Amino acid sequence: MRKRPTIGLALGSGGARGWCHIGVIRGLEEIGVRPDVVAGTSMGALVGAAYAGGRLDALEDWVKNLTPPGFLKLMDVSLRSGGLVEARQIEVMLKDIGLPDQIEELKRPFTAVATDMQTGREIWLDRGPTYPAVRGSVGIPGVMSPLKYEGRWLLDGGLTNPVPVSPLRAMGAEVLIAVNPNAKARGRIWRPKEPKPRSDNWITSVMPDGLRETLGIGSESDPPEAKPGYFDVLSAAIDVMTETIARARMAGEPPDVLLNAGFTDLTVLELYRGAEAIAEGKRIVKAQADRIREICEV
Repeated sequence: MRKRPTIGLALGSGGARGWCHIGVIRGLEEIGVRPDVVAGTSMGALVGAAYAGGRLDALEDWVKNLTPPGFLKLMDVSLRSGGLVEARQIEVMLKDIGLPDQIEELKRPFTAVATDMQTGREIWLDRGPTYPAVRGSVGIPGVMSPLKYEGRWLLDGGLTNPVPVSPLRAMGAEVLIAVNPNAKARGRIWRPKEPKPRSDNWITSVMPDGLRETLGIGSESDPPEAKPGYFDVLSAAIDVMTETIARARMAGEPPDVLLNAGFTDLTVLELYRGAEAIAEGKRIVKAQADRIREICEV
């Protein structure tokens, strides 16, 4: 009887969109596909580590229970650290869900991808402490501060390898499944939001026009055009960068199956919308289920 091929799963960067990786893994399990080796970048590293460590159930429960107020509690603001937040709670959460603290102790081979801030080179973290390796990979530029790890300052792995197919070959994978949370439907990076309609309550009725415009509340005559805010600009910039790099990398390292998520309005920081992202992950597996079964020989 022929042994089935070794299956590798590459989980890409995407911030909150990366919660779709949980849905992808659930969808793969439903059709009998269980990856043998895992590589992850940024949020893909976080989900990938949880899966490789046998703690995906605990992570999924945490994600589904995260609320906007809970999300704010994660934001340990520190403007002197090279980002808006230090994101120390990522390591705390990984410990709380019971993830082993050494990569070698995970149940499946796992590699986290980060970027060396000094050289700009891609770094593969496949041994040593789990928590800082994941936190180093999850370092969204402009949002999270870089992490010093073994003498190097690490930035988000999405800067160099947004969908980490390449480590899978080195890990012995014969079939490569890649997940790109940042794929854009019809090539649209950002969609302007509609201005909010004017409220009839007395508070907004006495507001100066300038204040109403700042809050995005429409006026009776000539409603203001919705303007991109700080996080709109940041999210769009990250999307442009990662989409360009991912296309170039995968042109030279094409996976056997590419699963492109189709988010339209989920930004990288809306971590409390995990249920939507997980559902999208299940959907994109279902759409290619026959192809996946065929190539994975299940």
